Amino acid sequence: MSNTPVVPFDHDKADPGAFVGAAPAFRQLVRMIDRVAPTDHPLLIIGPTGSGKELVARRVHAHSRRQDEPFVDVNCGAIPENLVEAELFGHVKGAFTGAGENRQGLFQQVGKGTLLLDEIGELPPALQPKLLRVLETRTFRPIGSSTSLQFEGRVVAATHRDLRELAREGLFREDLFYRLAVFVLAVPGLEQRVEDIPALVSHFAAQHSRQLDFSPAAIRRLYQHSWPGHIRQLRNLIS
Repeated sequence: MSNTPVVPFDHDKADPGAFVGAAPAFRQLVRMIDRVAPTDHPLLIIGPTGSGKELVARRVHAHSRRQDEPFVDVNCGAIPENLVEAELFGHVKGAFTGAGENRQGLFQQVGKGTLLLDEIGELPPALQPKLLRVLETRTFRPIGSSTSLQFEGRVVAATHRDLRELAREGLFREDLFYRLAVFVLAVPGLEQRVEDIPALVSHFAAQHSRQLDFSPAAIRRLYQHSWPGHIRQLRNLIS
């Protein structure tokens, strides 16, 4: 890495969430996103960890008819199992010990917007039929409530796991998989789009307050490097 300007990259101050790249696998993904975004169907985004699945979900939302509505994301694997149901569905006062007031869940908070269920493969088995019911009936019931509420949003799920294999192992409901996978977007890993490395380096470097430049030799090293963490690993290196 050098502070000497030796590579003629375009250091524009682009949107950090912008899509950058021209590799065939990446351009195919972009075309698919723009085709399915205007629909209201559930959507499953698959791809390795660090490949940019959340950015894909955000682009889907931005190009949908819901773009002016909320975008809400939740990592299903980051919430303690005993709290996932309350996080998603909400609860009424007195529903359980510690429920001192009514609380809206994410299905209600998202309104008519897009709800990203990241790492859907980590959703506890006990919650899977309840999510399936939301997708089938477009209704949900907060914990402790006797009244069902209407779900008006769109569910987008993302995972780095093979949900078909999880279904074969009895860890994920097959019927839920098919409900989520009305459309499937496969996000390529960095090894499928190595030709985009210079543009990605330029994009991430442009977000620094000081100028960062990479020599041709440094770029060649980046081409040859193994990137198990994909785009996220490259971004963290530049950062």
